[in-house]
Amino acid sequence: MFSSVLLFNAHWDWYFFVIIPAIIFFAVYFIVKYLVETFIYRRIKLIYKTITVQKSGKDKAKEALGYQENLLDEVQAQVDEYARTKSDEIARLKMMENYRKDFLGNVSHELKTPIFNIQGYIETLLDGAIDDPTISRNYLVKAAANVERLNNIVQDLLEITQYESGDLTLDVDRFDVHILIKEVFESLEFKAKDKVIKMSFKKGCEAPFYVMADKSRITQVLNNLVVNAINYGHKNGNVFAGIYDMEENILVEVTDDGPGIDEEHLPRLFERFYRVDKHRSRSQGGTGLGLSIVKHIIEAHHQSINVRSTPGKGSTFWFTLKKAK
Repeated sequence: MFSSVLLFNAHWDWYFFVIIPAIIFFAVYFIVKYLVETFIYRRIKLIYKTITVQKSGKDKAKEALGYQENLLDEVQAQVDEYARTKSDEIARLKMMENYRKDFLGNVSHELKTPIFNIQGYIETLLDGAIDDPTISRNYLVKAAANVERLNNIVQDLLEITQYESGDLTLDVDRFDVHILIKEVFESLEFKAKDKVIKMSFKKGCEAPFYVMADKSRITQVLNNLVVNAINYGHKNGNVFAGIYDMEENILVEVTDDGPGIDEEHLPRLFERFYRVDKHRSRSQGGTGLGLSIVKHIIEAHHQSINVRSTPGKGSTFWFTLKKAK
């Protein structure tokens, strides 16, 4: 009898310590699996479907959802890519914000100087100087020069905004760039004479060179480069134009024998409002936007522009144009 009781108790101890925990374990396992499948896994599938639909379209989303065994890996990859994209976008927005601040600061500074000068001349005239014909005429001439500078800055700002917004339409045609340079030289003849600067072609560059480009825009480019060469060149100096056949393209150079530019300034020459010598540039009437506009025009032609310079020996600005067949 006693042995039977012991056997019965042992049977229940084994059942209690082995069978019941096993039943509980499997019950909990299936409940948890059901909850995960119902409330988490399906929600992840829905999120993944939404991401994939937005990125690749509904058909690809349905195909991707067929691989349920890789779903979590796919979701992780999508989340990583999303985070990477947003990080790049935030960095770009920060860069554009800094660029906008710098641009507004530069514009404000450029506009402030002529406005302040005009205000000073007018106030002086109103204070009584207008009664002196010599002083009044002198101040009116100076005020008019500053108004002209304001107008040039506004026009250049409108132009560069047009280029950067992608609204620039090119009227591409075939023309001889050698003849165009001659025309630019002739139009600037009086300006060059004031500084006794001679304009000419380099040896071997006086033959016709036909290109495919927007003639009026390239005229603007050449005019800007030659004017700069005259303004910043030495008195009794030279401005040379070179034209070279580069198989698919034509290379055009404008060279001066002026003071040259230090190497540290070369990478930034085509930036808006960047000046090597700020005081001298303003005295020449420049807006600080000319080279930036030139760069936009050449890049709109899908070509390149650059500069090389040696301090004390001069500078060469060069750009390429598509050669006409």
